[in-house]
Amino acid sequence: MKNIAAIILAAGEGTRMKSSIPKVLHPICGKPMIQYPIDTINSIGIKKIIMVVGHKADMIKERLEGVRFVKQERLLGTADAVLKTKNILLKDKNIDSVLISYGDVPLLTPETMKNIIQRHASTRSACTLLTSRLKNPTGYGRIVRSSNDRITKIIEEQEASIYEKVMEEINVGVYCFNKIDLFGALGKIRPNNRKKEYYLTDTIEVLAKANLPIDSVSTDVPEEFLGVNTRNELLQAEQVVRRRVLDSIMQKGVTVIDPANTYVEEGVTIDKDTVIYPYTFIENGVNIGSGCSLGPFARLRKGTIVGDDVSIGNFVEIVRSRIGKHAKIRHKCYIGDTIIGKRVNIGAGTIVANYDGKRKNKTVIEDDAFIGTGTILIAPVKIGAGATTGAGSVVTKGHNVPAGRTVVGVPAKILKRTKRAR
Repeated sequence: MKNIAAIILAAGEGTRMKSSIPKVLHPICGKPMIQYPIDTINSIGIKKIIMVVGHKADMIKERLEGVRFVKQERLLGTADAVLKTKNILLKDKNIDSVLISYGDVPLLTPETMKNIIQRHASTRSACTLLTSRLKNPTGYGRIVRSSNDRITKIIEEQEASIYEKVMEEINVGVYCFNKIDLFGALGKIRPNNRKKEYYLTDTIEVLAKANLPIDSVSTDVPEEFLGVNTRNELLQAEQVVRRRVLDSIMQKGVTVIDPANTYVEEGVTIDKDTVIYPYTFIENGVNIGSGCSLGPFARLRKGTIVGDDVSIGNFVEIVRSRIGKHAKIRHKCYIGDTIIGKRVNIGAGTIVANYDGKRKNKTVIEDDAFIGTGTILIAPVKIGAGATTGAGSVVTKGHNVPAGRTVVGVPAKILKRTKRAR
């Protein structure tokens, strides 16, 4: 994929989202919508990605890395947006072809994109585009073909005649162009439509009239080309990604008791033989070992690493913490910014008070410690190996518990060792 660059179009206002946030930054399963096409394109080996931004461009630039940004100052249509990349791409002699997709179509799979590119390379067409067939094609541009099945143009729905509107083959909105043919065709487009915009789809008719070959690849999976323009469509995309994530982890040997009531975001890794019980919420950036038990009603937040054979139970919330092998955190606990060693038992109702109003502070609980029911640990604090806190103890900031000792009370104090009577 060294001779191909990608353009992602993300300049639109997204008015139907009714939001002050750019449409492409709305999260889907814990990740900004726009990150999905970026990750998909990266996964198939395309390293040069140019994103065309416009509406609230600075906000988008702050959130993303690994792409080059080009700004469309005036939103004059998709063809005008692609033209903004002309100087960059024509100067790059290593680029022969250009893959174009949209930032609000996040569900395309790497396999589909590979199929388009491989077809384009094998046929050496001026353009290879992705199509599909729908019984109800409302909202999509229609593919117009000649009597010998040659693609002659794409007609947008608002420009289509009654005859064209009943056509079932639709334009999905993913293209692979020969670079020279693309920019040659863009220079001939005029805004002769109701919106007075420059449509990228008009390049197909320009290429066809020049007798340049146009090819297509078809998909029969409608969810792949779901465009996200409304909150309802955002929800649909969320449901698709959520199902894909759960399917992926189950294929790797993880048991999900009730997928309909389990939420695992993109970017979570879970090893085999772990069991996830209902109403468990796992955010992206969490890593979980093998043989663990999670939930029900557990929440694992970003930055959490869980070792093998750990038990995390009802109403437990963990954030930015590392949990050692064979640890148990079973009931109604909050663990924040904490390193927990091996074989540690955290009693019901334990709270790690990690925030002092200004900063998040660290807590360390070493191997084999036993934290009694209702303990409050005020960070920063350290509980030594094999130490014990009595039920209801409050271990205050900086008052570390030595290894093997027991503390009790409010504030917690070391329980004195007494001599045995003879």
